[in-house]
Parts: sequence; C-alpha cells; structure tokens
Amino acid sequence: MARIVIAPDSFKGTIAAADVAAALAEGWSSARPDDEIMLRPMADGGEGTLEAFAGAFPDAVRVPVRVTGPTGFAVDAAWLRLPPTDEAPGGVGVVELASTSGIELLGDARRPWEASTIGFGQAIAAALAAGVSQLVLGIGSSASTDGGTGLLTALGARFVDAFETSIAPGASGLDDVARVDLSALKALPVNGVQVLCDVTNPLLGGSGAAAVFGPQKGLDPDGVARADAGLARLVGVLKGLEGDSLPVEMARMADPESPGAGAAGGAGYGLLAWGAEIVPGAVRVADLTGLQEAIAGADVVITGEGSYDGQSAAGKAPAHVAQLADAAGARVAVVAGRIAADTSDLAHAVSLTELAGSSQAAIAEPAVHLRAAGAALAGVLLPEAR
Repeated sequence: MARIVIAPDSFKGTIAAADVAAALAEGWSSARPDDEIMLRPMADGGEGTLEAFAGAFPDAVRVPVRVTGPTGFAVDAAWLRLPPTDEAPGGVGVVELASTSGIELLGDARRPWEASTIGFGQAIAAALAAGVSQLVLGIGSSASTDGGTGLLTALGARFVDAFETSIAPGASGLDDVARVDLSALKALPVNGVQVLCDVTNPLLGGSGAAAVFGPQKGLDPDGVARADAGLARLVGVLKGLEGDSLPVEMARMADPESPGAGAAGGAGYGLLAWGAEIVPGAVRVADLTGLQEAIAGADVVITGEGSYDGQSAAGKAPAHVAQLADAAGARVAVVAGRIAADTSDLAHAVSLTELAGSSQAAIAEPAVHLRAAGAALAGVLLPEAR
C-alpha cells in the first residue's frame, strides 16, 4: 500500500481545487484501491482560498455575508471561521477577495473605473465584528484598480476630494482624492492580519498594479497611465504630501515599493497602510493546512493548476507543493489543463488538453478527464500490483 497526497490548486474559472483533488483521487483509487490517499487542496490567495481551508479544517464554520459587489450590486458570499486555538482564542477569519470583489463576478463585462474592493472590506469588517483573533486574507482575482480605497472605506476610512466630498468608488475616484481621514478606521485583530499574495509587484510604474494587471481588467494604454497617476496621487495623500491626516508611522508602513503592494489593483498597498503583513500565499496556505506533515512519508505527491507555465515556478502553489515533496523524497506529478513549461524534473506530467483531445473538451468535462488522469498516473508511477 502506497501513500498518496493530492494537493492541486484550482483550475481557474473551470473547477475548484477541492473538486480537482477529489476527481484525481477517484481516478487513482479505481486503479489502486488499497492506497492511502490524503487530499490537501491548495490555493495561493486567489480563487479557491476559502475552499482550501475548508477542506483542511472539518470544524471550520462558513459564515454567510451579503456585500456590495465590485460594481455596486449585492453579492452573497461567505467568510470562514477556523476553530479557536490557544494562540487565537477567537479563531482565525479567512476572507477571500475573489468571492466578494473578484473579476469573475463581472462575467464577460469589465468595469475598470467603477469596480471597487468595498465588498471585500465589508466581509473583513463582518469577521472583525464576530471577534476573530486573526485575519487571513486572500487577495487574488481582483476586478478593480482602486488602491484598496474601497476596502479601507468599508473599514472606516474616508477618502475625500478638494471639496470634502467622498470620492467615487473604483479607480475613477483616485483622480480626485485629496485627503484621507482614518480617525474611524477599525483596529487590526489582536493577532494581526496576514495577506496571502502570489505576486511581488510594487504599486506604481512599469511593474505596478495598473501596468501589469490593468489591461486584463479593461484598461487601455491611456487608462493604464491614468490609473497609475491616480495611484501615485493616493500615495502622496497617504504620505502626507497632500494631506496631514495619516500618522507618520502608518505612512512609513504604506510603502508603494513593498513586494505585493501592487497586488489586486493596489489592494495590497491599502492593506499595508492598515498595518497588515503580506506573505507568500501558497507557503502560508500550506503551513496552515499542515501540508508538510501530510507529505512526510508519502510515496507520490500530485499537484497542478489550470495552466502550468513559466509563471508556475514564481510563487504559485504547484511549485511550493513540489518543493515540499522533493524535500520529503516523494515522487512529484503535475496535472494541468495545459502544460507550457519544462516538466523534465517531475516524475510525470499530464495535460488534460492532450488527454481530452482539445482544450474545449477538457474545459467541458474537467472532472471526467481528471479521473482519467488520476488512473493514468497510478499506472505509470506505481505500476506494480498491490
């Protein structure tokens, strides 16, 4: 009997990480029914973060919350309360931007100037009101480029223009921001706030929030320049260059050059200004869900994501899973919707596009092809009868 750990990320927009893991396990078990299989669905802060924690903590409680979606319409979402511990007697609240202010909530439309993170902030405020001792925030899959002004507004901050009128939601409001009042900003929970992030981009410039992520949200070149200028204006306000309402110590924390400040349209920057800490998403999810302990003694570890490409090694979940598996002496396999990277260092790799015959077929029935991939891996990696 072999020990198998299955720890994939979600196939974004197609199938959740927990469902990926379950389908791979079904396929493996059909070929080797006596093996021990442990499921540890992964995430790096984006879509599927809540599900990854829910899968690892059976006693976690999903708390429903209705928030303002990225374009102003109500969205039914949830945050997750992890069980209390000695270190966090009030429990840990896990809140996901993707399900409250995420780009997937827009469907095929893009609203680059109106989209806001206010719903994400409302969900954070709900977790604080419930008395959690710590917050873990996933900030991938943002729909907006508002520099975190929406989420901070929901937490009690007030951003105003030269006429002392609240600025408009979204990136458009950054054109007019002249002053910020943080006198009513909610305090961090006693054990702090960790922000799960899979990118290291700064806030401004050619590698910043607007330039790198703006086009996928609908910004054209002129829009990128305008949004970047708006974010720079926000930085000036928070540093006291155009206002004096931010304490000096908080202005220092809100460093636009900090790795991850440009994540989620600058939401990373807004959370830094609040006093949160940005941490590598996949690493922290693995720590909190006990992935390393699960992998210890495993014979095979299977990971994967929708597109396994050149970015997969740069902070994505499969790279961290593979690193832990290598350290434990386990064989590593990757299953992905498409594979566009060197896989020679892996024990095996399966592309669902190749398995299904086309990307359309793979997307249409991902669970079917994942089960087939699981069975195929069992036959390739451990072909001997058990």
